[in-house]
Amino acid sequence: MKFYTTIFLYSLLLTFAGRTVAQQSVKQYLSGKGKDDGILWDFKVSEGMKAGQWTKIPVPSNWELQGFGKYNYGFNKEADKGKEIGSYRHRFTVDRSWKDKQVNLVFEGVMTDAQVKVNGKLVGAPHQGAFYTFSYDISKFLQWGKENLLEVEVAKHSANKSVNAAEREGDFWVFGGIFRPVFLEILPQNHMERLSVDARADGSLFLKVQSKGSADEVAVTLYDAEGEKFGKTIRKPVIGSETLLEGSFEKPALWSSEFPNLYRAEVKLYGKGKELHRINQKIGFRTIEVRQRDGVYINGQKIKFKGVNRHSFHPESGRTTSKAISVHDVLLMKEMNMNAVRMAHYPPDSHFLDVCDSLGLYVMNELGGWHGHYDTPTGTKLLKEMIRVSENNPSIIFWANGNEGGHNPELDTTFFEQDIQKRPLIYPWAVYGGFETTHYREYNYGIGTYDHGHNILMPTEFLHGMYDGGHGAGIEDYWNAMWANPLSAGGFLWDFQDQGIKRTDKSGILDTDGNRGADGIVGPHYEREGSFYTIKEVWSPIFLEKREMTAAFNGEFTIENRYAFTNTANCSFSYELSKLEGTSASSKTGTMASPNIAPYAKGILKVDLPADWHSYDALYIKANDRNGKEIFIWSFPISLPSRIAATKLKTAGNKVEAQETADAFLVQAGGIHYRFDKTNGLLQEVKNGKGLIPFGKGPVLQEAVNNYKSFSMRRLADTLIIESAFDKKESYNTLQWTIYPSGQLKMHVQYFPESYFTRFVGVNFDLPEKEIEGVEYMGMGPYRVWKNRMKGNRFGIWEKAYNDVATGEVPFEYPEFKGYHANMYWATFKLKSQSFRVFTDREDVFLRLYTPKEQQDTDWKNMEPTFPSGDISFMNGISAIGTKTQKPETTGPMGMKHVYYDFEKEPIRALHMQLYFDFSGQ
Repeated sequence: MKFYTTIFLYSLLLTFAGRTVAQQSVKQYLSGKGKDDGILWDFKVSEGMKAGQWTKIPVPSNWELQGFGKYNYGFNKEADKGKEIGSYRHRFTVDRSWKDKQVNLVFEGVMTDAQVKVNGKLVGAPHQGAFYTFSYDISKFLQWGKENLLEVEVAKHSANKSVNAAEREGDFWVFGGIFRPVFLEILPQNHMERLSVDARADGSLFLKVQSKGSADEVAVTLYDAEGEKFGKTIRKPVIGSETLLEGSFEKPALWSSEFPNLYRAEVKLYGKGKELHRINQKIGFRTIEVRQRDGVYINGQKIKFKGVNRHSFHPESGRTTSKAISVHDVLLMKEMNMNAVRMAHYPPDSHFLDVCDSLGLYVMNELGGWHGHYDTPTGTKLLKEMIRVSENNPSIIFWANGNEGGHNPELDTTFFEQDIQKRPLIYPWAVYGGFETTHYREYNYGIGTYDHGHNILMPTEFLHGMYDGGHGAGIEDYWNAMWANPLSAGGFLWDFQDQGIKRTDKSGILDTDGNRGADGIVGPHYEREGSFYTIKEVWSPIFLEKREMTAAFNGEFTIENRYAFTNTANCSFSYELSKLEGTSASSKTGTMASPNIAPYAKGILKVDLPADWHSYDALYIKANDRNGKEIFIWSFPISLPSRIAATKLKTAGNKVEAQETADAFLVQAGGIHYRFDKTNGLLQEVKNGKGLIPFGKGPVLQEAVNNYKSFSMRRLADTLIIESAFDKKESYNTLQWTIYPSGQLKMHVQYFPESYFTRFVGVNFDLPEKEIEGVEYMGMGPYRVWKNRMKGNRFGIWEKAYNDVATGEVPFEYPEFKGYHANMYWATFKLKSQSFRVFTDREDVFLRLYTPKEQQDTDWKNMEPTFPSGDISFMNGISAIGTKTQKPETTGPMGMKHVYYDFEKEPIRALHMQLYFDFSGQ
């Protein structure tokens, strides 16, 4: 129950507390509400930075981020762990008018053990466990109308071994401090202590009210989003401390991630006709149903969860966040077309759940646990605290009992006893309750289990991110399988955000503890990696089937509505035709009629294209959701590389001059001088009027045998051809150069991969990295791709300045310059001295720009990012990338090596790479 987020009066009203409405609760903050408005308390830490001196610290905060104590990652050795004690003091005044009321001192989260005193006296037993709201009735300890002293002693390392096992020995940063808000809650003596709500999709409403004091009646009235009363007030006599109310409401607007409709329940407690206490609680009508060997149904619709794991995190404040961060994070997840989030591995701030309620995300709320679990007495207490503050959030669809073996089965009954809604209970990384949630299994894993089993398949972690691996790399294969499998309920990626923390002990650097914290789809400050856009496309609720833009294209796309509740008629669609280059660059836009396609059905999306549409270079289709938010923009190239190449190929000029020496072919045309090795045919040198161009020593084949042999030179009309001879046994890979009178150069390589399985195939050239300033290219961009991460980019002309950044590392700058780039039509290489252009008339050419620097992989070497030798490559096939826990080939068919049979070296079946070079510098 969101008991602490009902209607409250704030401190500026406290002066008038005696004259305010008596039945209202009053909430007075003793701290700030988040990371940006902390209130200074007196503070001293026992060890580490600034140890032993009384000073000030903002509350809430993690003390390490304020320059105190010692930083620790959960995997640190026991001897290296900080076990400092933080001592807090704060003075506050309470109004005399509160003397006949109950005053609770509420902490929303303290890391980790907290001993609390008011005016020198202990107010209760120490609290153990960091992520849970706890409170003490301090009424009898207060000095009314006077200053009171609050003292809190916080032990970063718990005295309870099970708490440390559950919270502080995991794969994440661990901190200390009062990291969530602290406030006083002032209640009338006769009040409601707890409100539990179960609002179902059929309109039935069940409430359980726990009250204290003397009252004889409780009533609930619902109000809709416009503040209008909805249905009739429900009343029930109060007999004892617990009252159950039931009612029925006709055709309520239901809650789901797509339509997060909320009502306000105004619950009043009466005594002899007088209102004693009032609570306002946001609720949502929705029904969760688990159908064994079938799936998860929300409001009768089968759901596939497109989810991600999320830590409560900010690089400058650790686990101390704010509502603004919660809003930002949820909006960012929904921008990726996600519909679900798992709390990893502890309950979040209450405002995060409130935002999930209002913006629409399904939530798995998790009791703390990471391979270790709380002992039963401690776990029972913390579980009750977790459910008490979150039981009424309609966004919570599942509870989770710890993580990856950190489950305590003795707590299972408490989940169901405490939750009026009886939500499904999940054991992440286990088979439990009809769910198979095993983490990081291979794409085609299991005999009689997982994808080949009978349970509902819902991995609570999959495609573990690390640097540029995981997440988008593999998700297309996984999602295609999940979507097609009736037993699949989707899954949850690991994880949302790189855990790069500001180190106040290391001059403010951002630290991910090596490869341990670099697991995010976005960086510490939400920098978007390439996977962000891949996920956005793959998880788009509008799926467009592939269409080729031939002259016969009739403007019709077959689309699938993958929403669970939204008709595509509620979405909007538009198109843009673009001419991308030069003086003819222009665009034409238009809207499209939204088709009437029911959820999970297919239909036709029709684009009424102008008569000249085929003269444009690209067609873009944009879909917006019912709120006007972009779902995705799809690219459909109209111009093929051959059409673009024809505009760039210049052949006319003076006669091509050629000379053959003992070891080289020397060619001059259009002011360009070429030198080709006579033995292997490689381009050795090229220069123009501006000087030497540092490009050459290619094309070197990889992974294929470099056996170009027996080169000869001949003329064909006004062109000069230098070519190798074909021999099925000795020189079955061939190279041909064509030099035009304009000075432009054509390269045609015909080759066979060296083996049945290859990681990548293509040709390499040298271009010293120190010479490059950037590239401009036509193709898919702006992000690099991998064989198993091809989606998410847009077709167009992209300009990229050189950088040497690595994904998941400082400075978290994206898009990366180095790597593979898809569907190259042309590329201009901008050097320090001059520029040159390469273009092709062949489809599906990959441009490889250098080799990203090697990053710290795990001991298992799963990520395996592989690149050809040389500096610049033009590829027919590129390599895939793995995840933190899986090698590339286990992420699905797209992660496997290329397969190519050589067919006895018949030239008609060879691969081709055809490129044109313009070294004119114009």
